[in-house]
Amino acid sequence: MDAAEQALLTGVGPGTPMGELLRRYWYPVAVAHEVPVGTARAVRLLGEDFALFRPSADTFGLLPDRCPHRGASLSQGFTDATGLACPYHGWRFAPDGRCVAMPGEPDDPRRLARGTTRGHRAEVLGGLVFAYVGPEPAPLLPRYDLYVWDGVARDVGRALLPCHWLQIMENSVDPTHVEALHGHHLAAVRRAAGLSEPTHYRRRHVKVGFDVFEHGILKRRVLEGGSEDDDDWKVGHPLVFPATLRVGAAGQHRFQVRVPVDDTHTLHWWYGVYRPRAGAPLPDGPSPAVYDVPWRAADGGFRTDFVDGGDIMTWVTQGPVADRTREQLVASDEGIALLRRVLKEQCARVASGLDPLGVVRDPARNACLDLPQERDKYGGGRAFLREAVELSHVRFSPLKAWILAHVAGDDAAP
Repeated sequence: MDAAEQALLTGVGPGTPMGELLRRYWYPVAVAHEVPVGTARAVRLLGEDFALFRPSADTFGLLPDRCPHRGASLSQGFTDATGLACPYHGWRFAPDGRCVAMPGEPDDPRRLARGTTRGHRAEVLGGLVFAYVGPEPAPLLPRYDLYVWDGVARDVGRALLPCHWLQIMENSVDPTHVEALHGHHLAAVRRAAGLSEPTHYRRRHVKVGFDVFEHGILKRRVLEGGSEDDDDWKVGHPLVFPATLRVGAAGQHRFQVRVPVDDTHTLHWWYGVYRPRAGAPLPDGPSPAVYDVPWRAADGGFRTDFVDGGDIMTWVTQGPVADRTREQLVASDEGIALLRRVLKEQCARVASGLDPLGVVRDPARNACLDLPQERDKYGGGRAFLREAVELSHVRFSPLKAWILAHVAGDDAAP
């Protein structure tokens, strides 16, 4: 890869090829129940700063954070049923960006029209607030299955990571790292600490495969001792274009969403959905249950005694933006090469005025978009799920005890 291709793949700001592609999609930027009615908060997305506010229970607004009057921060302002007011001089804006009041100025519709800012779209799905900051007409917010299922429990972990979103997504089409990082390395770290070791992740990859489909890239694997009849190959799991990975096992399903904050930061969401066994109660409290994933140790180093901590260590230590001009790809990196090729192809589609991969515009197809995902991951059944709860970010979830009691047991729902 040369410097020009590196620049094309890594710029997320407005006007960059990748930035224009990424602005064709929706991204989760907040948990809905953490933004009370009548409040506002700052949101950074794709290298730009926004003010997210909630004027009513059913309405969210998203505006550029700088007031068009004197540039003060709107996210520091005041919200009521009529909109968001700038803290500096009280100019008030509706969710669609219209300036509806200028205190201290004559009541002049033309003056208000000149004060209008750009209103962006913000919608709630599955308990998260999703933002769209691209051109109109906006595509539909995709109603992927995990966001719309009934009768399930939900939790969401989060971490702001100091690295570029693409080096995280490339990890999602790199199956063979699992046996080295999550198998042997994790085992060594936990052994040294006197902790239990992983029993499933160390199996060698015999074959990997990738297929582009309507929502992204489907990833498959055959493990040593397995065959193409296993779920890991026959079903696989998808990278949902451009910034989501779908994973899971038995009664738990998960989206890992990598939100490009700017060129050097990514907001990582672990969005979990759990099907309890028949008759089991759902957990009490707000849904989704929210927790932070602590990836730093007390001494400031990396916590690598759990699966996701090892991943984060490798993403962050590549640097704020990985220098791909220095890497040496090999045959087992075919998924990474495919992802980069697809990204460049989709940039070209956007430059030609076409919708990119995975954009949804047909309401008739958007009631519930079912995605493929293996149920018997690694051939481990619910034993794999129980181990994954203990060795992954789920160990920090407030629902951990409920999951082990009502989902990961032998009689959990498939």
